[in-house]
Amino acid sequence: MALTFGFRRECRKSRRQLRALQQENHDLKKALDAHAIVAMTDTRGVITEVNDKFCEISQYSREELVGQTHRVINSRHHPRSFFQDLWATISRGEVWAGDVCNRAKDGSLYWVQSTVVPLLGKDKRPVQYIAIRADITARKEAEAKTQKMALHDTLTGLPNRRLMKDRLAMAVSGKARQPGFGALILMDLDQFKEVNDTLGHAVGDELLQQVSERLTRSVRKMDTVARFGGDEFVIILDNLGIDCAGAVDSVRRVAETLRMALAEPYQLAGRQIEITPSQGAVLFNSENDEPGELIKQADIALYEAKGAGRNQLCFFDPALQAETVERALLVRDLRQAVDNDEFKLFYQPIVDTHREVKGVEALLRWFHPKHGMVPPDRFIPLAEQTGLILPIGQWVLETACAQLAAWQQDMQRKEWTIAVNVSGRQLNQTSFVGLLRRVLQKTGAPANRLRLELTESVLQDNVESTIAKMNELCELGVRFSLDDFGTGYSSLSYLKRLPLEQLKVDKSFIDDIFEDSCDAAIARTIVALAQSLEIGVVAEGVETPEQMKWLVENGCQLFQGFLFSRPVAPEELAASPIKLSS
Repeated sequence: MALTFGFRRECRKSRRQLRALQQENHDLKKALDAHAIVAMTDTRGVITEVNDKFCEISQYSREELVGQTHRVINSRHHPRSFFQDLWATISRGEVWAGDVCNRAKDGSLYWVQSTVVPLLGKDKRPVQYIAIRADITARKEAEAKTQKMALHDTLTGLPNRRLMKDRLAMAVSGKARQPGFGALILMDLDQFKEVNDTLGHAVGDELLQQVSERLTRSVRKMDTVARFGGDEFVIILDNLGIDCAGAVDSVRRVAETLRMALAEPYQLAGRQIEITPSQGAVLFNSENDEPGELIKQADIALYEAKGAGRNQLCFFDPALQAETVERALLVRDLRQAVDNDEFKLFYQPIVDTHREVKGVEALLRWFHPKHGMVPPDRFIPLAEQTGLILPIGQWVLETACAQLAAWQQDMQRKEWTIAVNVSGRQLNQTSFVGLLRRVLQKTGAPANRLRLELTESVLQDNVESTIAKMNELCELGVRFSLDDFGTGYSSLSYLKRLPLEQLKVDKSFIDDIFEDSCDAAIARTIVALAQSLEIGVVAEGVETPEQMKWLVENGCQLFQGFLFSRPVAPEELAASPIKLSS
């Protein structure tokens, strides 16, 4: 009897626990239904159950959804790979989470933050899936509005300057994958200021809005019309073909279409207003084109159009355009020149009064596989502008130091110095001293045989930092020369603080010492200044025995120029003393 009573008591307890669990599940489901969009599917993705929230947001009834897959609400916003990743994740029994854009029955889009949980069977494989979602449409719309405000002009709705620059950069970089011409047109409205001044800014704003609409209607969907600022607009055209003449014709046609579209009268503030555009255009066809430079060139062309009478199109000067394209190609090749072993160091001797070689200046030469030897004055400025001077300059230092180390085995040349020109960009590197120290250690070159040549322009900025670096290098044994002295704006107040061993008199003063008394006086003064500072002086560009004789008589001790030798490959360096040219 007691056993029966105990069994009944346990049954009642179990029923109470079951009812409590059922109530808890009911409350949980009620709370979930109140706040979440829920759907359950089988392993094939077929919907087996949805809650009211799902029906409400999708606008489909439960009968329309059950038995279907989620393709019924697919918005086509996401790529196929998006859903492939989702299915791969949940098929492994892992939870997937992400934001999904769906399409409701009426065609409207809505966003949900979705978590898909696989329910696993005894074999640890999914037997069904439950998707729990939250409506984040308002948040996504706010994000899209914020992004649009950041990238679009508030008055016209066109891409603003920031977005325009991004699209121009994309069009330029795309030339690496899709060769051919694109174009940039910069346009402004003639006499727009008069509209603002006479009719007010509100009318001016309405005019800009109507102009924007006409411009947008007049170009292809793939083209970009942007407001550059004020009454200036930018049109980016791409895919104009691989023929330059054809691309020019296409730009002319588009520009004329735009001009005609804007020429139609405007009805504003009860008045008929007519306005014309001036346009400047520039072509681009290389991924090495600089977007900022293209805008400048289009602006130059626009200025020409204004100056030529307005209401017309002017191209950036074709000669300058060809030069720009050639420059871009040269920069491209320059980037590969070090790796392709196209550089070589030539050396020009520096001799004393007995014509004995005391050292050489290293001069960089570029042997282009197509164009032959490219003049230094053509590629060195490009290297400076693009920053390529840093890897090229390091190669020069390494090559010159390796040559110094090799000459240590040559009794005739072991005392020679090698002078290497160093740019301001190189010297301003925070790591320059450490870099040079490593080069000396790696090559085994004697530091006291290396002379770095600086120009006066290098000393115009960061003087204190430059002096500190020079002193550090002097402690290693490295020597310094000041090149082209007298052509810049040297300050004697800091000149005396520089750890210099030499001044180099520029060739421009040597050329006319017999014809120009001022040049002779400057050359004489530089030699005297060097003597007073107790440093050496080298005369550059010595080409005649008469020049050398005059320089010797005025106290100069070292000389460099065609009178003794042109820059030559190291194996061609003449033995000293060098005989004077006849």
